Amino acid sequence: QVQLAESGGGSVQAGGSLKLSCAASTRILGISEMAWYRQAPGKQRELVARIFEGLQTTYADSVQGRFTISEGAAKNAVDLEMDNLKPEDTGVYFCYARRLGVPFWGQGTQVTVSS
Repeated sequence: QVQLAESGGGSVQAGGSLKLSCAASTRILGISEMAWYRQAPGKQRELVARIFEGLQTTYADSVQGRFTISEGAAKNAVDLEMDNLKPEDTGVYFCYARRLGVPFWGQGTQVTVSS
């Protein structure tokens, strides 16, 4: 079992910045992928950004150039820097990790961007 601890999020005006962080226990081996997904009210959960094997990154078109995903300072940690936030970025952001082919999810953290 992989428990993911999320931090960050909150409310900001359009054009502002926020940082999300997520971490699993450093004693866990075999996590190959970590990512952030988000879910807006009435919409399906969607991929925001993903980092694979600590090197390869993927971004949703809607956040390309504004968001940056990176490994955290500790093992099994990931950060999401979100700049130039827009109202459409509002939603619950979920941390995701894949270990030996099994997906795990965090509880989610709210991000609200006002115009």
